[in-house]
Amino acid sequence: MSKKAAVIKGDGVGPELVNSMLRVAKAVGTEVEFIMCEGGEQWWKENGGDSLIPQETWDILGETDAGFKGPTTTPGGAGSPRSVAVSIRQKFNLYANVRPIKSFPNTQKPLGDVDFVCVREGTEGLYIGKEVQLTDDVFIAIRKITRPACRNVAKYAFEEAVRRGWTSVVAIHKSNILKQTCGTFLEETEKVSKNYPGIELEEYHIDNIAQQLIKNPQIFNQKVLLSTNLFMDILSEECSALVGSIGLIYSANIGDNYAMFEPAHGSAPKYAGLDKVNPVATVLAGAWLLDYLGEKKNSEAIFEATEKVISEGKYLTYDLGGSAKSSKMVDEIIKKIK
Repeated sequence: MSKKAAVIKGDGVGPELVNSMLRVAKAVGTEVEFIMCEGGEQWWKENGGDSLIPQETWDILGETDAGFKGPTTTPGGAGSPRSVAVSIRQKFNLYANVRPIKSFPNTQKPLGDVDFVCVREGTEGLYIGKEVQLTDDVFIAIRKITRPACRNVAKYAFEEAVRRGWTSVVAIHKSNILKQTCGTFLEETEKVSKNYPGIELEEYHIDNIAQQLIKNPQIFNQKVLLSTNLFMDILSEECSALVGSIGLIYSANIGDNYAMFEPAHGSAPKYAGLDKVNPVATVLAGAWLLDYLGEKKNSEAIFEATEKVISEGKYLTYDLGGSAKSSKMVDEIIKKIK
């Protein structure tokens, strides 16, 4: 029986990029059935309500084997709904947000070759979005840290190191200041590490590692970087710059029974319809989805074809120093698959 994946095309450049991902998946001969559904700011502006995701989409997500989300816009301002990604992560307990950070051949590498993985807790921290007004002048945001979520994401990080044959997990925190929240994250990570005697647990304060990633990023090669939600959200964006473009960064949100895949970048509304934005992050997030659903060979074929197109350097989008249209880059990836 073929697997099913829910697909939210998203806002801005989302629909065109997701169409590119679907073209590549079709070219490789996938048997996954993609089911289109609504979600994002555009839908919300037309329909209103307290969520960016309609009930029909929740139903489809609940009946499929995995989800895929194009970039979506999250409206700002008090009282506006929480983001599509945060809503899905919390609903399905997708506690591990995973972003591989790996240099591609023949691309701009501002600080040299890098190869590591960022693992971010995806369901809590400041992203619970709970803020309180105490007086006219005083507002506080609540950072929720729970032992189970810390345990889950730490276990994922160590398992990821095992899968890759790596020997180090780097826990990133600020427990000298945030003694209870970061302290608990660190405690649970240390407990989990005892089950993995072959893997070293290193520790860095968030401010120090932000500096080290610029000064000497290679010291983190072949390591798994692990942190709480907001810390790793910011750090993984910094890490994206190390490979030359966030347009190359694909990501997954993984739980025990479900996963949702997405490019790491935003919806870039000013580029919508211009056929300009780098399709790689979206295409490779789609390849990772295929791998998750059991199509390992198809996934590998997409990764290989994409790497070839990038390393040949003839058909690259503007962010990679080229002038090719997004769709042309996708055409070349498809040619390499065939």
